[in-house]
Amino acid sequence: MFSSRWLLGAAFFTTTAAAVAADPGPLRQDVYVRGGFNAWGLDHPLRHQGGGIYQADILVTHGNHGFKIGDKEWKQEWVPDAGKSVAVKDGATLALDTQAGPEATLFVRRTGTYRFTLDARNPQAPQLTVTRLEDAAAAPAPDPHAGRTGVATLAWPTWDGKTEQARFSLIDPQSPLRSYTHSTTLQLRDPVPQHASYAESAERPYTRSGNLAFDALFALAGSEMAQDAVREIKDGNYNAGAAIPCDCFETGEKWHYVWTRDLSYAADLGLALLDPQRVRNSLDFKLAGWRAGIPKAPQVPGTADGLQIVQDTGSGGSWPVSTDRMTWAFAAEEVLRTLAPAERQAFAVKALQALSNTIEIDRVAAFDPRDGLYTGEQSFLDWRDQSYASWIVDDLASMASAKSVSTNATHYQALRLAAQLAREQDDAARATRYAAWAADLKRAINRTLWLPDAGMYSSLTAAHFDDAAMHKFDWLGQSLAIITGIADDKQTRSILARYPHGPMGPPVIWPQQQGAPVYHNRAMWPFVTGYGLKAAALGKNASVADAAYDSLMRGAALNISNMENLEWLSGQPLLLDEQHPELIGPVINSRRQLWSVGAYLGMVVENVFGVHATDQGITFAPFVTAKLRRETFQHSDQVTLHNLRLRGHRIAVRLLLPTAGNGDGYYRVAAILHNGKPANATIPWARLRDGDSVEIRLGALAGAGSTLRRVNADPYVESPAVFAPREPAIDKLERGADGRIRLQIGTGGNGAGTVYNIYRDGKLVASRVPAGAWTERAIAPHACYAVEAQFTASGNRSHHSLPRCAAPAQEIAVSDARMHSNLHITPAGGRYAAARLADWGQPADRFEVRDIQVGQAGDYRVQVRYHNGANLINLGISNGVKWLAVVDAKGKTVAQGVVQLPHAKFDKTHTPAVLSTPLPARLAPGSYTLRLSDFYNMSYLDSNASFSGAGGTQGPWNRIDLLGIRLQRVN
Repeated sequence: MFSSRWLLGAAFFTTTAAAVAADPGPLRQDVYVRGGFNAWGLDHPLRHQGGGIYQADILVTHGNHGFKIGDKEWKQEWVPDAGKSVAVKDGATLALDTQAGPEATLFVRRTGTYRFTLDARNPQAPQLTVTRLEDAAAAPAPDPHAGRTGVATLAWPTWDGKTEQARFSLIDPQSPLRSYTHSTTLQLRDPVPQHASYAESAERPYTRSGNLAFDALFALAGSEMAQDAVREIKDGNYNAGAAIPCDCFETGEKWHYVWTRDLSYAADLGLALLDPQRVRNSLDFKLAGWRAGIPKAPQVPGTADGLQIVQDTGSGGSWPVSTDRMTWAFAAEEVLRTLAPAERQAFAVKALQALSNTIEIDRVAAFDPRDGLYTGEQSFLDWRDQSYASWIVDDLASMASAKSVSTNATHYQALRLAAQLAREQDDAARATRYAAWAADLKRAINRTLWLPDAGMYSSLTAAHFDDAAMHKFDWLGQSLAIITGIADDKQTRSILARYPHGPMGPPVIWPQQQGAPVYHNRAMWPFVTGYGLKAAALGKNASVADAAYDSLMRGAALNISNMENLEWLSGQPLLLDEQHPELIGPVINSRRQLWSVGAYLGMVVENVFGVHATDQGITFAPFVTAKLRRETFQHSDQVTLHNLRLRGHRIAVRLLLPTAGNGDGYYRVAAILHNGKPANATIPWARLRDGDSVEIRLGALAGAGSTLRRVNADPYVESPAVFAPREPAIDKLERGADGRIRLQIGTGGNGAGTVYNIYRDGKLVASRVPAGAWTERAIAPHACYAVEAQFTASGNRSHHSLPRCAAPAQEIAVSDARMHSNLHITPAGGRYAAARLADWGQPADRFEVRDIQVGQAGDYRVQVRYHNGANLINLGISNGVKWLAVVDAKGKTVAQGVVQLPHAKFDKTHTPAVLSTPLPARLAPGSYTLRLSDFYNMSYLDSNASFSGAGGTQGPWNRIDLLGIRLQRVN
């Protein structure tokens, strides 16, 4: 593993010609200022000024910015304090700790240039000074629309009673393809001008609606799609930061790589229809096989080459803490619909192989047959502090064992697509197998995750030893359940009517979490709003659709870009909170974020004009609401989409609009004409020709009275109306003389107006009890308990407490004589309080515990006590993924499966011993042997051979420090 210490002397550094300037000073390695203001990238190297002084001048926008001094590959860091985050003051000099630690923060009230000065004259004790430079005097900005005719203005009220405006004008009103100038009064997130120009292109579709702003915003999304279409990609963690050739879509202005879920959702929302070839290239990039020379464990299914979907770096060391790599199937399905037949056939064969391998592997590694669901982090909600209990950062195995509706929806999508492709390729066995698995999964999602009292799907279950579906909700998960058909019509209507929307749009999670800055928490993400729009159109809810149309257009217009995210109550790209700088956010935000661009393009093409690709042809199902007609399209009786390219054919789609009225609802399609002749809603691919026109006449208004739930609060106040309580704790669990369990419920910091609900083995057994002592009525000697807090006024509920089990566990340390391994024991010392098998887990390593005595029959959970410090808890590809088997005295395997040993926190003085995900085992009285062997993780894939951290350039890494075994009776 990499040392966390910097090696600062010249004797310790390797000199590279490209990295070291003519006078490099005492450092022999490039170092960078890396923070939220540059997406933690490599844009700001510290340049040697002479005499051991290094500087970088950085234009920093307003906000509270986390940052570190780090090298290119994050092998080393310099931070002001390795134990806690430090707020850096303007002009103050700080001593740096030369090891990994929490990020420092820099609070900036207004955008300006800051000089970061690193004094490395004494390399063992470097110092950092951050100073704001004087602002240059600026002349009044000229009006970018001066002298132009036909200027259009859009205005929106703000949360604090003011108004923000966006203005649009044409550079040449007579040009067939327009060039627009666009300005805004909103203070932009990044230090860029308050206006921009962009143009339509003969290579992209464009609109004519009678509304200059509507046409301009569609052109903006098209131009940002073109900016995200690149010839090469790069990320500081891959290929030593050097460019990788790929005719792909990069992820955004601050993210120059291809990430599986970002790409897939963007493609599904709209990009696959407009540029299927580039999406296919990007999807190919996210497939990988085994690295050469790596032995494959016998339990790993699939073809010999191992071609599968890549789970990107992330929580706990990636897969299978996260299993939403299956999002790839959403994009693949859309690409297969839009590629020309010859290209489609080749891609379909490859897609089935990759899907099949991934499905079969995840069935072994991430499927729980007890409830029929797949484990894994919530899709896209991958910042642990933002959407999980606060204790989860110290126990990522508990996050890995939970189940979420969003991730299970991606597995459902993958199973359905694989079944379809198998049928097409005359593979009846796989078609039947995957179709059956999909049907079973749909039933399991509805059986476990649907909450009748809430009328929505639970976002996620609690972790092992609890397993309850929690009263937590997310808009992506709800929308995917509707779009994939997991939700029936009644459930769809309920979800759309009951998921809360703020004044600016829907938050991505509900309710919000206290003490967490804006990012996933307290935020709108346009791509999620785009999925909500798709769900609203399917469910015929015009009110929810109108909220999405408003939110997407407002966000793009006022920010002059399709931003990554926005604060949900104010709509701000950055909500500055001087009283609580730790809560400022969105913490990270990028312009032209790919899935936001896809959402906007999809809003226009797929929702307003209703153009949808199918295997048979193009289906037309526009969802134009009365409000959209009355307000956005008030100046025209028709709206036209020009130059839409489908399988090489350019077509035009024209909507003929009814007279605007004061009602609500949406307009039904009255007639469709293809080149002037009546046509069905689906026009077969074979009938499309270059230059075709499709005319859609909208008729009667339908769906009046659709329901939308609105909520509101002050964005600076953690109001119980929109926030959840903090999760409580079980301070004490003990068994009384009568055999009954007694809990001491800690408030977790919650005050009056909060009650508590108690769960036993995932089932609610007591509701709305006060904090303090609580006694179980039943005799349950092996039960496990968890508690949630609930606000009495709003009903909003917290995450569950860390569960506690009544029965004592059997712990066996590696120093026990029953332990056997090919590695020698490393005694306790230094950061380790107990003996361990250090770096255990190479493919040939073996470990077993013999003669484990079980005195009573029952359900048990077997866990590995370990530590994994291969990378930070939010990074890497080195999750420990192993195979655990329980063998009885006769040599029969009575339980076996994958256990996960994710990355865990540690510091220079202490390395905690944490527990793996549990292996369920039904055991009779007797003697047992436990055997631990290799499985695999993402570092075994060839796509990660150039990764800079553990598991990359130095070879796969699936090793942990092994400290013992734990056996817990649960029933």
